[in-house]
Amino acid sequence: MAHFYGAHTINNGGIHMAARRAGAANMRAMQAFTAIPNYYGDRISIKPERVERFRAALAEAQIDSKYVIVHAAYVLNTATPEDDKNMRARAGLAKELERSSALGVGCVCFHPGAATDGDREAAAERVARAIVQALEHVPNGSTRVLVENTAGAGRTFAKTAVEVGAILRHVPQALRHRTGYGLDTCHLFSSGYDLRESGAVARVLDEFEEATGEPPGFFHLNDSEGGLGSNKDRHVLIGDGQIGVEPFRALFHDRRSQGIPLVLETPQLNPEIADDDPSPDPYDVQMMALLESFTH
Repeated sequence: MAHFYGAHTINNGGIHMAARRAGAANMRAMQAFTAIPNYYGDRISIKPERVERFRAALAEAQIDSKYVIVHAAYVLNTATPEDDKNMRARAGLAKELERSSALGVGCVCFHPGAATDGDREAAAERVARAIVQALEHVPNGSTRVLVENTAGAGRTFAKTAVEVGAILRHVPQALRHRTGYGLDTCHLFSSGYDLRESGAVARVLDEFEEATGEPPGFFHLNDSEGGLGSNKDRHVLIGDGQIGVEPFRALFHDRRSQGIPLVLETPQLNPEIADDDPSPDPYDVQMMALLESFTH
């Protein structure tokens, strides 16, 4: 089975331009936002013409939509016990799935947020409730809602395999095929999983698979500026951080990296690119060459 790698490309000019830039870098997967990530987006719908432009750009880039991830807004705290914030977070996630389903992408990923009351089991139930609300808002859809592991700062939830598994256990069995999880390598390292040890990548994936009953649905490929267990969510180019290149090479040789999106969320050299410029970012081109080398 093949590897499908790409990046969260710059969306200056619209998400269709993000797709064009991904294609220009010969990516086989990509990630994008459908709304401004620092707002709930719970009242924002997606216009049909925007959908058409994006789908046309994906076709031009020869990227299959099932390898496209939409990243939900950062502010969605589905783990919080505060009713008003939790309600808006649930509504925001449901709207994310609505927009993503209109685009026809493979999945929406989201950070579960923080269990500010310290009750981890109750937090798992609240996050699962948000997933269920989103799936019921878009019945019979093919776009999955996937939990992303966190770096573990403060009381953020879902930093361990046990916590990710707890969330998914609270999703009714009839809806489980429409949800799952994905793993961010920087978050794993920052939350205490040392990927540098011999055989560590396989052991970590085994742990998550055992806790959830399934392999991950995507990977975010990020090196870490912070040290092991630092709980810092600071992404750097692969090879420029504390993880180093070899754990990523090991990941590419694990069966669980095949057939799913493998997406970089690493720095961009030219974030102010003109709206009408489809050129790929030089850092993305550099990283694509590195990822390509892992498969040889």
